[in-house]
Amino acid sequence: MTSPTGSRSSTPPDVVVGRFTPEKLRGALAGTCAQLGLDPAGARLLRFTNNAVYALATAPIVVRIVGSTRLRHRVDTVVRVAEHFARHDIPAIRLLEGVDQPLSAGSHLVTVWHEVPSVGPAPTSADLAGLLRRVHALRPPEGLAEWAPFDAVRARVSDAEELSDGDRAFLLQRCAEVEAQLAKLDFPLARGFVHGDAYPGNVIPGPDGPVLCDFDSSCVGPPEWDLTPLAVGRERFGDAPDSYQDFCRAYGFDVTAWRGFSVLRAVRELKLTTSVLPILRSNPQVRPELHRRLDDLRHGRTDAHWTRYR
Repeated sequence: MTSPTGSRSSTPPDVVVGRFTPEKLRGALAGTCAQLGLDPAGARLLRFTNNAVYALATAPIVVRIVGSTRLRHRVDTVVRVAEHFARHDIPAIRLLEGVDQPLSAGSHLVTVWHEVPSVGPAPTSADLAGLLRRVHALRPPEGLAEWAPFDAVRARVSDAEELSDGDRAFLLQRCAEVEAQLAKLDFPLARGFVHGDAYPGNVIPGPDGPVLCDFDSSCVGPPEWDLTPLAVGRERFGDAPDSYQDFCRAYGFDVTAWRGFSVLRAVRELKLTTSVLPILRSNPQVRPELHRRLDDLRHGRTDAHWTRYR
């Protein structure tokens, strides 16, 4: 198989079809429900990029299936952070009580959550800023990993269901270049507890107000990293500039005015681009957008707009 760049496709020999096909995911969902005495009938797939997230139709429960074999260890971070948020009353999704998590369902790792119905007003960028200020002021849970953004990028490249040799080499070279630039930065804000993937898609408009979700990337690191996604959303996805300005006013810091922003933007764009690599054959509709992003990165098109993976 060849890629759009003409390079020979490099695919792990044990991957013939996607590892996360609808049938396999439904099997993991059914296995999880069987352990908990729940009914998977009619469950709705909410999202499938980094992980597969199902909302049950028969109970207010959400089942989250880990979507990368090389990032399975992050599920322990998810559980640790969720429990820490619950102890400190941070508005965030809550794990299902009385269950030793994560669960195993065949070869999959799974977490199970109380569903937060999306019935409140749409969260604003100022809402996200307020949530982040609370997270950043909180002492991190014991044992939380240090910020290491390129570990996840390289893991996804290694774990890709499908990736040309040329694209693989480009991504690894790009990682090395940006990592060298990152090492030279002096961050103005004090290091601490960061969410790790703080963009509006990870805020749910709950009935009692907005709540945070998705803690895979939570770590101890620079708060500037949590302020970067909205700025990149404005640049890459055409999000409203006014929304970003509201975010800056509510948080009290504009990361784009700092000289290191261009480096954090480059890190964020690498993570945004590679997030689907472990499920590329399982979710093939993301291929065109992936290859467009790779082409833009390769040719330095920083003003090109992207479409969010679905």
